[in-house]
Amino acid sequence: MSRPLRITYPGAFYQITARGNEQRPVFKSKRDKEKFLEYLKSASERYNAVIHVYCLMDNHHLLLETPSGNLPRIMLHINGAYTNYFNVKRGRAGHLFQGRYKAILVEKDEYAKELSRYIHLNPVRAGIVDLPEDYEWSSYSVYIGKHEKPEWLCTDFIHGYFGKTKSSAEKLYKKFVNSLINTEYNTPLDEVVGSSILGRLEFINEIKEKYLKGRKSGKYLPALNVLADSVSIDDIHKAVESTYSDDPGLGRNIKIYLARSYTGKRLREIGDAFGIGDTAVSQVCRRLSARIDKGKNLKKIISNIRKRLKL
Repeated sequence: MSRPLRITYPGAFYQITARGNEQRPVFKSKRDKEKFLEYLKSASERYNAVIHVYCLMDNHHLLLETPSGNLPRIMLHINGAYTNYFNVKRGRAGHLFQGRYKAILVEKDEYAKELSRYIHLNPVRAGIVDLPEDYEWSSYSVYIGKHEKPEWLCTDFIHGYFGKTKSSAEKLYKKFVNSLINTEYNTPLDEVVGSSILGRLEFINEIKEKYLKGRKSGKYLPALNVLADSVSIDDIHKAVESTYSDDPGLGRNIKIYLARSYTGKRLREIGDAFGIGDTAVSQVCRRLSARIDKGKNLKKIISNIRKRLKL
């Protein structure tokens, strides 16, 4: 089984997602959510975790920072302690969460406010509420001044983008988040490289140089293969053209899909290579991914191209 790539260092900033085993809800009652928030508080107190944003639905979404560079210890405490509580309460045993949590390393100055908006709009996108302020189990109500801020929640960093005073920041942040309600927009997570890093090219290269150089990849850490830049867009052009020629339009979409999956390039860079915008790259990849899931022939075509690229 492949493992997620973990990049840890003091001051790292992450977007965290943890889903229930077999896609089951990890929260079944109000008390469950209250208990989970208690573990966020204790993670802040014991392990120096800085919790910026949270949203608890069937799963949980967090933005957190690790001044001590100890993400695994923090998440072991949060998810492990909550699993123990959940199992004891219901007389069950075994895993509660689906595999390992997903942690995306984020260049916070570029993406923190966008990710906070994305997370706070989760209940609206899911159809649970019409307005994010109507959802009780996220940090949004604190960010707009509707509820008092708990000591362990840090709002100052993201509020700092919106106003010099608390009241002006709350008003402008609410306007910022609610401006995307009932509109289609690109998730900032479309920009993630290698399923692991979200940031400008300079940030990604700095992380690779400082923390990934010399690390072994292989089949157990596929994200490291992507970040190693071992496959170029030119390589993909050649492999597709020599392997598949039936439908030029589909062939082009396969190239875009493989470039997004394996080159480590950002959407804008891939779009420039194919003469399209970054939004179009996302759309092509989503549509082709859906076709791959449904079609055995397309799966075989992709598999043959991947073999030619030695992926």
